[in-house]
Amino acid sequence: MESIVVRGGRKLSGEVIIDGAKNSALPLIAATLLAENGCSRLDNVPDLRDINTIIRLLEGMGAVISRQGGRLEITTSVVGNCQAPYELVKTMRASILVLGPLMARFGEARVSLPGGCAIGARPVNLHIKGLEMMGARISVEHGYIIGQAGRLKGADINFDVTTVTGTENLMMAAVLADGVTVLRNAAREPEIVDLASFLRKMGAQIEGDGTHTITITGVEKLLAADYQVMPDRIEAGTFMVAAGISDGDVVIKNAPLAAMAAVVTKLQEIGLLIEPLSPEEDDDDELHEDNGLLAGVAVRVRRGLDGLKALDVRTMPYPGFPTDMQSQAMVLLTLAEGTSVISETIFENRFMHVFELQRMGADIEVEGRTAIVRGVAALSGAPVMASDLRASAGLVLAGLAAEGETVMSRVYHLDRGYAGFEKKLKALGADIKRVEEN
Repeated sequence: MESIVVRGGRKLSGEVIIDGAKNSALPLIAATLLAENGCSRLDNVPDLRDINTIIRLLEGMGAVISRQGGRLEITTSVVGNCQAPYELVKTMRASILVLGPLMARFGEARVSLPGGCAIGARPVNLHIKGLEMMGARISVEHGYIIGQAGRLKGADINFDVTTVTGTENLMMAAVLADGVTVLRNAAREPEIVDLASFLRKMGAQIEGDGTHTITITGVEKLLAADYQVMPDRIEAGTFMVAAGISDGDVVIKNAPLAAMAAVVTKLQEIGLLIEPLSPEEDDDDELHEDNGLLAGVAVRVRRGLDGLKALDVRTMPYPGFPTDMQSQAMVLLTLAEGTSVISETIFENRFMHVFELQRMGADIEVEGRTAIVRGVAALSGAPVMASDLRASAGLVLAGLAAEGETVMSRVYHLDRGYAGFEKKLKALGADIKRVEEN
């Protein structure tokens, strides 16, 4: 087992480049299962534990995959096994994303019920209900979702609750269905727009992505395509907080600023200065491709002269403040002047990091899905334990600002969503290292 050791008090400075989005790369890799021939090439794929898991999952089905740096080359024409086993799915909930493509292309699937972070219930009943409305016969036996169908049929599907993975799964199922599928109350996340853009390059007919109503007209087949994964808005937001909490001055390159409006607004209100750089100041022309919502740009982030101020935060589906930035924002607010109220509306069990922050001197009180954060003058380094992916990032951020040494165990959570996190922080001047636990 490994730990991360942080000694606080260093002001971060320099430049950091944001990797491709994990939450976009995973459905894009799953979508390659829809290609009957050719080799799909995905660029800007982050080097993460979850990415390695879904690669192993597809390879177990027969896909041929090679990797060179951030490029994946995936050939799925030889896929013949439609099973996603428990041994892989239990470690990553996003494995459920193979269900829709398998049902669309092969008319069958056997996918284990998913696992992942222990942050609350994330039921898959909406995925199953939607597939049944499209003509699939679904049963759950011995911990597996078992699906059978001929060609799926278009349907008018209204989600009872907005679901990101449900929207992605049924969108992928619908691209090869007979007729028109309409997804209502669909999720609007930028990662869904990214997936729809890739599917269109493969030959799909999709309209309305980025809105609550997505219309998919089924086609006979899809072909392999080349595509670049959008930058990771959560990683970008995490480094914005790192700059602010350390009272540093950091240039963040390849940040998808247009997709981060809620995060940027809140961080600015707390007291961070977030300034997009002009193309003349950003020497990486590649980051200025004209692709709107998904584009990466360079921004300079530092703390304002008035310091950090308390602020209320409420997590919401996109375009609201993302639950994946809740722990990072909480850490920043532990050092803000005044009392903040954080309301978590997405997951019912996403305050487990509070107890670890309390060990570091944070003044936080939890009442159900609400956390009351009273700013303190300083945090104190302490041994802490990560409970999930985003909590682990929050605890490292706390360590950057804390007096003394912070040792965080269960680093494997961090590796699921951040590539070389401690290396990037060290390059910015942080006193941080990864060590083997005794």
